[in-house]
Amino acid sequence: MPRHRSLDWRPDAEQLYWRERYEGTNVLRPELQAQLAPFLQSVAQAPQAALLLDYDGTLAPFQQKRDDAFPYPGVLPLLQKIMLAGRTQLVIISGRDASDVLPFLHLHPRPEIWGIHGLQRLRTNGSLEMPLLDERTRSGLSDAERWLNYQGLRHAAEFKAGGIAVHWRGLDEIGVEDLCSRVLLGWRSIAEHNHLDLLPFDGGVEIRAGDRDKGDAVRTLLSEMNPNIPVAYLGDDITDESAFLAIEGRGIGVLVRPRWRQTEAHFWLKPPGELLDFLNLWHDLSTPAPTPHLQPLRQQRA
Repeated sequence: MPRHRSLDWRPDAEQLYWRERYEGTNVLRPELQAQLAPFLQSVAQAPQAALLLDYDGTLAPFQQKRDDAFPYPGVLPLLQKIMLAGRTQLVIISGRDASDVLPFLHLHPRPEIWGIHGLQRLRTNGSLEMPLLDERTRSGLSDAERWLNYQGLRHAAEFKAGGIAVHWRGLDEIGVEDLCSRVLLGWRSIAEHNHLDLLPFDGGVEIRAGDRDKGDAVRTLLSEMNPNIPVAYLGDDITDESAFLAIEGRGIGVLVRPRWRQTEAHFWLKPPGELLDFLNLWHDLSTPAPTPHLQPLRQQRA
């Protein structure tokens, strides 16, 4: 059977590697290492694990221009190694349209991506699943778009298959307050009349179909998995709270953001350093340890 690394590696050479590679960086706080140890031990011992990841704010820092939101340096190589190790199901769950996330990843094979907060499912074979929007939802989203046009705010909007998001990242406090009030002046009644969700997020607000959220995506994935495999969900925003709640009792929720906030997540990582260390740990503990090879003894001449 293949041997897997654990949190108490042997022999001593591997212990030294552990200390130099992780403890020596002083990135993961010591108390966090201790808290994560039982879960990471389960990752090391399990034949399969699952890593569910939000994108913006978690794997990539927020940017004023959404097209510039590339992952933190070092994240993609680690995700690629985790996938190639063959023991982790890696899934991205984003508020973006799934097709907008894919160009940022450059992972092979490409992972499964859930877009629009769980409304879309882009499978690894390229097939896209998304429920048909009912007439009331489509009408409400059309009214929301017309309101933005009336207010002259179309330039601040991101249009998706099942929602519209308005972004105000980069504006000063007065600009944010003005933009938010103008949007909500029309959107509140539209959302209420058409049974749409108004979803605040870090840097904006979104009006969207109310059928599903990230928690529904997590519950669907968990229902398809062996109940004994370790699962982690990493996210940063208010929109990730439903996912943290959904994973309760089956795995761990990890808040990834520079500053802590009240959350249902079990742990908090400060990116990029602690995020990179966590992914490094995940990769090394889910990769079969090399089996020692003994050099054959040379035959002595008679």
